[in-house]
Amino acid sequence: MKNNCIYFLILTVGLMLSCSEDTIEENGIGSLDGTVVDAVSKTPLANVKIVTNPSSSTVFTDVDGNFLIEAVKTGEYSVQAELEGYTDAFEAVTILSEQRSSVSFELVVGGDENRAPKVPELLSPENGASDLEAKVEFVWSSSANDTDEIVYTLQLRNGTTNEIQNIEVVADTMATVEKLRYGSNYFWQVTATDGENEPVQSVLGQFSTTTTPENDFLYVRSINGNSVIFSGGNDEDADDENTGEINFNEFQLTSETYNSFKPRRNVETSKIAFLRTVDGATQLHTMNLDGSDIKQVTNAIPLNGFRVSELNYTWAQNGGKLYYPSFDKLYSINPDGGGLSLIYQTPDGSFISEVSAAAFDDNLIALKTNDSNGYNVSVYTVRLSSGTIEQMVYRNTPGAVTGIDLDANGSRLVYAKDTSGSENTQYRQFSSRIYIYNLNTNSEALLNNGVTEGLNDVQPSWSPSEGEIIFTRKPSNLNSEPEIYISTLNNFSNDDLLFTNASMPDWE
Repeated sequence: MKNNCIYFLILTVGLMLSCSEDTIEENGIGSLDGTVVDAVSKTPLANVKIVTNPSSSTVFTDVDGNFLIEAVKTGEYSVQAELEGYTDAFEAVTILSEQRSSVSFELVVGGDENRAPKVPELLSPENGASDLEAKVEFVWSSSANDTDEIVYTLQLRNGTTNEIQNIEVVADTMATVEKLRYGSNYFWQVTATDGENEPVQSVLGQFSTTTTPENDFLYVRSINGNSVIFSGGNDEDADDENTGEINFNEFQLTSETYNSFKPRRNVETSKIAFLRTVDGATQLHTMNLDGSDIKQVTNAIPLNGFRVSELNYTWAQNGGKLYYPSFDKLYSINPDGGGLSLIYQTPDGSFISEVSAAAFDDNLIALKTNDSNGYNVSVYTVRLSSGTIEQMVYRNTPGAVTGIDLDANGSRLVYAKDTSGSENTQYRQFSSRIYIYNLNTNSEALLNNGVTEGLNDVQPSWSPSEGEIIFTRKPSNLNSEPEIYISTLNNFSNDDLLFTNASMPDWE
């Protein structure tokens, strides 16, 4: 029994020492040896070229088929044996610090036309590169060992989301991938195949993209039947000096598998609020500026009323609250989902569709109300402390009104109104134009930007400086493609196109 215990102790210590010796130390040095023989005759093969990926020293076998590579950095390697008249062979090996690793090859006789491609070596981006932009050029080295055409597959995996892209490249050894996710860690690998031999793979490369770009604009695009939120900003490096064309960085914030819309950024909290369809209900959500950390804010009482696409909400109290409508009621809720409270109810039972808050007056809001068909519109301001209507802009006016937005001081209100006065079951508008109402003088002014008949300007809002208006323009026919424009107040007739196939803009 005593001898058995001693034997067990020795065996345990031996296993522990053996395990500890297998640990790969960073920046360690080891060596690699091996033998190469003919697969059939087992005869040693001389002058076989031995190369590794990642690269180390290139050596050739001696007359006995042996080779030795000294001073090899620790890590994972693919070892390739090449000899004319034989099919290349590959073996994987781990180089350990201060240890000699071994591999052996049995080469198969084969014609040049059936030799496998060389193992791709990743060149750019360098392994461990950081702060890369959303557009990355990938470069690798490889070639055919015969006349076969080589097809490369670049596999790109987002280590944050595990999303995988496979890009096929014929003959060339580079590829450019755009619209990568900012603030993400990526892994990439290249596979080469000639259609005759087993594919060969490079080692795994890694890089990371820079944090979220400082894009000025938020907007929505329809993709595969869902609304998807993007951010966009001027890419000055890509602007065309010859044509004057402005190019924009575009960054997708939400997934195409969800219906997400009406983004609203809050500068104080560095958060974006938005609406998302959840189990048939429209719920408020928040996310970081790069689209991460999505959280549902509302639950039991979602946004509700006439047409989900016409409902709007607002940040309030320096980002400490969100105000949103549900039928004839207006609610306040904290961004973390707590503190839900009813703060206003329409006296006539009309539906609240839109709300806007003054940045410098926490007690003042503007509301747009309508009936269950979206018409009989009233637009007015409310003093929250008393719940009283302070100023009436419209009362039971015919036609559609969309997109109310108070300026910071609560002295001006911008909105869009269909001057045709049309009322129909499709809520179709024919001549929507942008107006600014001065609450100090009780006067309304049409912003004549030269929009032609058949086009509607909707969803207007102030720029951060309040010297410009950003808005959506779309033809009056149903299912038309919207575009986002911007116009300055001192020269409104010159409006600039920002984004195509886009709507619901936000600029904070």
